[in-house]
Amino acid sequence: MTVLPTNPPAADPLPPDTMPGCALPGTPLADALPGINACVHCGFCLQACPTYLNLEDENDSPRGRIFLMRSLLEGTVAPSDPSVQQHIDQCLGCRACEPVCPSGVPYGQLLEATRATLRDSRPTPFIARMILFVFAREWLLRPAMFFSRLLAATPIPTLLSGIKGRLGFAMAMLASTGRSIERSSYQPVTRGERGAVAMLRGCVMDGLFSATNRATGRVLEVNGYAMVGAPGQQCCGALHAHAGDLETARALARRNIAAFERSGAAYIAVNAAGCGAIMKEYAHLLEHDAAWSERALKVSRRVKDVSELLAAAGPREGGALPIKVTYDAPCHLQHAQRIVEAPLSVLAAIPGLELVPLHDSDQCCGSAGIYNLIEPDTSDAVLEPKLANIRATGAPWVATGNPGCLMQIGAGLIRADISARSIHPVDLLDASYAAFGQ
Repeated sequence: MTVLPTNPPAADPLPPDTMPGCALPGTPLADALPGINACVHCGFCLQACPTYLNLEDENDSPRGRIFLMRSLLEGTVAPSDPSVQQHIDQCLGCRACEPVCPSGVPYGQLLEATRATLRDSRPTPFIARMILFVFAREWLLRPAMFFSRLLAATPIPTLLSGIKGRLGFAMAMLASTGRSIERSSYQPVTRGERGAVAMLRGCVMDGLFSATNRATGRVLEVNGYAMVGAPGQQCCGALHAHAGDLETARALARRNIAAFERSGAAYIAVNAAGCGAIMKEYAHLLEHDAAWSERALKVSRRVKDVSELLAAAGPREGGALPIKVTYDAPCHLQHAQRIVEAPLSVLAAIPGLELVPLHDSDQCCGSAGIYNLIEPDTSDAVLEPKLANIRATGAPWVATGNPGCLMQIGAGLIRADISARSIHPVDLLDASYAAFGQ
């Protein structure tokens, strides 16, 4: 088994894009060498990393994994080494290490490049292959989401949520999607003075949180945006990129770029943090594609999290909503997109809402796309302190802006018998506007 030194030496002062005798030339990892060379192994990332804090293994820290990446390129460890694969697989990809890194190491990109390089040397878990296959094919995704909605509307997921293991947790995740806040219907009045907006429908958002998608359109209209369609859009490709399937991620990115170009919208609104993060990085994903790189850059610049658009507009104050809420920051919103204040301003626009601080709200909940299904033990370990902190707030609502976080936290609350529910911030703002009556 590969063992990382407790205090690995600083990186050699090599030019940023060179490595004598590279063992893996022409691979995505070799292309990512400048990012690897930027790491000076200072250790600032350690206390920000949820897997290091929970597993207490240097190999499961960002600098430890970067040391393994460099070792792969140097040839001192092989891509087939099971311990290397284990430590790379156990990374959540939460990117909490990036904001605290004084060298600006693009760790998320390094992780994706490493997983892409290792794909030929290790079998992808069956459940991961199945999910990625379905999400890349809309003709399979639509019926899968349709039957998931039907199942979620029955008592079955709640009844099975107490079963131990992946099945029970998956059922609890599905059960959590049916828990939302009651609201009245209203008709937004807008002049569209802030510009045209096309919304990424998303896979899980459109399939299991369609009410939140509709709420997103309404609150944007209330705040002066004109909603336009973007037919032809697909899965954003985030799950595929995180799993190292970069070619599928690029294919999906190209379809989305074309769809949003046709929309003519000034902005692309995204209400799923993970989707927004990958879409803002389409330019990096397609940087070596001469036909698409410039188009990707232009589309990426138009991508905005819904909270960004609402914060830019005010947002407009709604009616009273006298409830207690705590806010959990999605990793790919706070760490990847560096959006911290905008979601809080959305909640602050709701009269009567009491926002209770959540301890370690910037720590990962353990969802990480499909991580909770393929690394359930580590995912549970990361989620446990999050649930304890939520319980301590006494808040009946946990607001978070990502479907994976909504389902992960929602499932955890159900299984821990905590009465709180997870909810998207725009659902709360939408309920406030409904109470106001427009």
